[in-house]
Amino acid sequence: MGLVTDRPRRISVLGATGSVGMNTLDLVARDPERYAVEALTANRDVAKLVAQVRAFRPAVAVVADPDRYGDLKAAIVGTGTEAAAGPKALVEAASRPADWVMAAIVGAAGLAPTVAAIRTGAIVAVANKECLVSAGAIVTAEVAKHRATLLPVDSEHNAIFQVFDFARREAIERIVLTASGGPFLNADRATMARATPAQAVAHPRWNMGAKISVDSATMMNKGLEVIEAHFLFGLPETAIDVVIHPQSVIHSMVGYVDGSVLAQLGTTDMRIPISFALAWPTRMNTPAARLDLASLGSLTFERPDLGRFPALALARDALKAGGAAPTILNAANEVAVDAFLAGRIGFLDIAGVVECVLEGKWPGPPATIDDVLAIDRDARRDAQAVMSGHNSTRKAKAT
Repeated sequence: MGLVTDRPRRISVLGATGSVGMNTLDLVARDPERYAVEALTANRDVAKLVAQVRAFRPAVAVVADPDRYGDLKAAIVGTGTEAAAGPKALVEAASRPADWVMAAIVGAAGLAPTVAAIRTGAIVAVANKECLVSAGAIVTAEVAKHRATLLPVDSEHNAIFQVFDFARREAIERIVLTASGGPFLNADRATMARATPAQAVAHPRWNMGAKISVDSATMMNKGLEVIEAHFLFGLPETAIDVVIHPQSVIHSMVGYVDGSVLAQLGTTDMRIPISFALAWPTRMNTPAARLDLASLGSLTFERPDLGRFPALALARDALKAGGAAPTILNAANEVAVDAFLAGRIGFLDIAGVVECVLEGKWPGPPATIDDVLAIDRDARRDAQAVMSGHNSTRKAKAT
C-alpha cells in the first residue's frame, strides 16, 4: 500500500472536524489532484462537517452522535454524499475502501474504527494514541495479520519514525521523547491545585484540543506516549526516556549503540508530521514556517519532576505492570479529565483518581477488542465512583 502510483490516493479522515483532521484536509486542499476523499467523520460538529462535505465531496459523511443525523442529512442534500450516524456507522466508514486513513477520533471511542481501518490493509495514520495505549498488543497483531501499515502522527513518534533505523534495530539503544512541559512547567503544587480549565488548556507551544491539552499539562500525555512508543517501536520501558524541552524544536531523538543521537527538528506545526504520513513514502510541500536555528538563540533540556507531575510515573508503572493496566489508566484518565474540564474536580485530582482506579483488582491481559472495551467500561465506572465518593476504599488522594 505504500507504493507511489499515478492515480489519486483515496483517503478517509476519521475525526475530520478536530485539529488533526482539519490540518489533514488543509494539506489535501493544497494538492487536490493528488487525493480523493472517501469518508469524513465527526463527533457532533455538523456545521464543520457539512462545510467539509461541500469542499471535498466524500462518498460518505458520518456524525457519531445519532441525534445529529437529521441535521447532517438535510444539510448535504444534493452533494452526492451519503449521510450516516452512530458508532456502527463510524466503523463502516473506516471499513470503506481507502488507500490511506487518518485515525484522529479522540479517546477510546476511536479504537473500533481504527481497528476496522487496519483490517482493510490500508495505510493507517494514527493520531489517536489511546488505541495503542488501551489495546497495543491487539492492534499491532491486527496490523501484522492484515499487512496494514501504521504511521504515527504524534509529532514525537513521527519524529522517531523518521530517524529510526528499522533495518538495524539491534543498533538502537534508546529513544528520547521530548516534552514542552505544558503551561505548569515552573508552577508549584499550590498553584496547580488552583488551576482552572482555561489555564490548563492554554498550551504554550501547540494549538490542540481540550483533552490533549489537559493531558499535556498533567504530563499524562507524555506517559501515554511512552506506552505508545513501546508498541510502535518494540522497545522496553527502560529504553524510552523523557526529557523536558520547552522550545519544542527537537521533536524526539533516537540514540544508537555507538553514541550517536539522531533528532528530527521542526517548527510547531502539526502539518509537518501529518504531511509526512499523508505523502509517505515520499514527501510533500507544506506551508509550515521554516526553522531558523540562528534566531532561536538556545535550546534547553531538563528532567521531568515526577513529584509535581505524578501522571508520568503512573503511566510508566502501568506499562511495566502490563495486562489490563494501560487500558485502565487511559479510561480513568479520560473520565477524570472530563470531570476537571466540567469543574467537578481539581487539576491535581486527575492523577489521584487514576491512581485510585489502578489500585483495584483487575483481570488479566485483554485478548480481544471486546475485552478491552469491557475493561474500559469498568474502569470508567470505577473512576466515577471514586469521584462521587461512593466507594469508601477508593477515594482520590488529597493533595
